[in-house]
Amino acid sequence: MLQRIQVRNRWKFIFKPWEEADPWLFAACIALTIFGGIMIRSVEINQGLIDWWRHWVTGAVGLFLAIIISRCRYQILIEWKWPIYILINLSLIAVRFIGTTGLGAQRWINIGGFYLQPSEFAKVGMIVTLAALLHDKTVPTVRDMLRMLAIMAVPWGLIFAEPNLGTSLVFGAITMGMFYWGNVNPGWLILLFSPLISVLLNNLSIPIWVAWVVIAGIIAWRTLPWPWLGTFGAVLVNVVSGHVGHIFWNVLKDYQKMRLTGFLNPEKDPLGSGYHLIQSRIAIGAGELKGRGLFQGTQTQLNFIPEQHTDFIFSAIGEELGFIGCICVLFVFWLICFRLVMLAQSAHDNFGSLLAIGVLSMLIFQVFVNIGMNIGLAPVTGIPLPFLSYGNASLLSNFLGLGLVEAVASQRQRKKRWN
Repeated sequence: MLQRIQVRNRWKFIFKPWEEADPWLFAACIALTIFGGIMIRSVEINQGLIDWWRHWVTGAVGLFLAIIISRCRYQILIEWKWPIYILINLSLIAVRFIGTTGLGAQRWINIGGFYLQPSEFAKVGMIVTLAALLHDKTVPTVRDMLRMLAIMAVPWGLIFAEPNLGTSLVFGAITMGMFYWGNVNPGWLILLFSPLISVLLNNLSIPIWVAWVVIAGIIAWRTLPWPWLGTFGAVLVNVVSGHVGHIFWNVLKDYQKMRLTGFLNPEKDPLGSGYHLIQSRIAIGAGELKGRGLFQGTQTQLNFIPEQHTDFIFSAIGEELGFIGCICVLFVFWLICFRLVMLAQSAHDNFGSLLAIGVLSMLIFQVFVNIGMNIGLAPVTGIPLPFLSYGNASLLSNFLGLGLVEAVASQRQRKKRWN
């Protein structure tokens, strides 16, 4: 009897640090990683590659790191925000000098045969930095917001210059999501996006663009602390952005314009900018309800879709597992997002809540954009599908984010665990 009690106490001691952890979140991410390896194997089965095995090994390393991080006190990261911020910027600067070029961009650092992509880890580092800056501000002021934007602009600019449009867009999504959760005035967030909207509308319809400039001015008048100056600045920025964007658009070559707008009508350039989108839509459509079966997709097995194991892994799922398989994958992503929202609401403090929202913003934006470009609703931006697409750095950064939110979950107060 005494021995049985000792064994029970030993197991209780081992699992005590994870009593408040979120097992559903861990299980969903592990399931996606395992499934991702299977689909990568299906894509590469006729090519003799072993990326599927590397995907699982990297996932195992990432899971190990996530478990270690989940047992740590995440609050210590508040004191480490500036060293983390400096580190991510130094790593991004190092890419400019010792980075390896591939696919027309200089994004990787070769360390003993392992290609490290600092921009992927910069996403997690930026989440920590912004959460540390926002957590003690009940209602951030315009000055607070502009200061944080200036801090974020340094790594964002380094990533955009690689060039890496996809990751720079993820940075924007993380910032907007954390600003919203951190009680930044929603009107200010609209004003931040307004120049980009002006660029788009100026090229589509002048009357609609003029109406948008007026709306931006009204929002500035009602939300900014200095109405006259704020309204004048908002209108001026939108007017200048619209005209500058129109000028730059006319300067672009035809093939450059096609890369940006090809998803609207990929048939205009079926062998160039529209090729990926056309082949991806064909593959997903061929899957119909139940799919052609694992390892049986013609588009997938005959390698019609370039880089299918990375950015276009969802097209392989659609062709071989059909609509049912796609819905199951979307459900797992929904479960992850749901658990992250619940975790943000029940976190022990504002810092933990902001960490959860930052990881949520990072994941949900990548899911929407990646699946959007696979089905022809978004341009090809090189954003991987979290946990499913092949990419060592991307997978590791996702597991680092998982470790952070599980650390937040482990320290929730038991009375708040209603979900």
